[in-house]
Amino acid sequence: MLGSPFLDDTRMPPNDGSELLKNVMPILSAADIAFGNLEGPMIDSGDSLKCPRPKPIDPKVPRTKPLEPIRCYAFRMPTRYGEHLKSAGFDVLSVANNHAGDFGDAGRASTRKTLDRLGIKHAGSDKAQFSTTYLEVKGRIIAFIGFAHNNIAPNVNNLITARQLVLDADKKADIMVVSFHGGAEGIAAQNVPKMTEMYFGEKRGNLPLFAHTVIDAGADLVLGHGPHVLRGLEIYKKRLIAYSLGNFATYGWFRLENETALTIILETRLDAEGNFLGGIIHSGKQEGRGIPVLDESGDAIRKVRTLSQTDFGSSAPKIADDGTISVN
Repeated sequence: MLGSPFLDDTRMPPNDGSELLKNVMPILSAADIAFGNLEGPMIDSGDSLKCPRPKPIDPKVPRTKPLEPIRCYAFRMPTRYGEHLKSAGFDVLSVANNHAGDFGDAGRASTRKTLDRLGIKHAGSDKAQFSTTYLEVKGRIIAFIGFAHNNIAPNVNNLITARQLVLDADKKADIMVVSFHGGAEGIAAQNVPKMTEMYFGEKRGNLPLFAHTVIDAGADLVLGHGPHVLRGLEIYKKRLIAYSLGNFATYGWFRLENETALTIILETRLDAEGNFLGGIIHSGKQEGRGIPVLDESGDAIRKVRTLSQTDFGSSAPKIADDGTISVN
């Protein structure tokens, strides 16, 4: 869910965002654990060092050519929008991504404070104290670790550290969930390469290698974000890997059409040992400027099924027309 760099009303959703998630709320609130990727800080004041406000133009200074637009994206949400996440049913959020630090340390601290006040767990705010979070559900301890391709959160490129973080968390938890933000972006990035992905000069991870490494260390479920499009599903050692869940609620900023408008809610069932038992892909799309709705056409289901079969072959789960996921 993304906001505006300067919180101007033109970028904010109708009714101050109170109905932004109403169409998907029944599914989220019914889950034992509802998890998402919060891509941007929650803070009410200050400027972004990443994308500073443009300086006023001095009309007295002659210009020989028109000003070129500056493309810089810094996102944030008002702290009051945390209430919408809580009402929608979110229990835990990853804040390990390339926009969580758009308003610096103050933005990260404000996000943690806001989520703590609401009782929403968070992972990946830094590489140490806030990398991992735990919650108890039905008598079992569930651990979440957030990874990204930057130096603030645990890095997807550092497999030694990733393995150790999972080993350490797995000692305290019954079920171990890893979230990562990685991979290239856009329609050309729908397939998962078995190599390190580069984007804007950044190393954004060899994601199959990363996912397999953390599962080998004890992770039971791996959930990916970052490409802004859907990617395929893979089963590895009876564990499910979702390489990208796509966009979800990106009001106001994204050009949403075809593949970039598709979204899913991935429902999974794990046994006590963390083995994947099955699940459901709830097909959705973003309408208008970025409002998530369920989509009976099933376009997102077919997209994920095709990508899964293309990229992972016999390692892909079986995905039925109604979105039911089962192990081949």
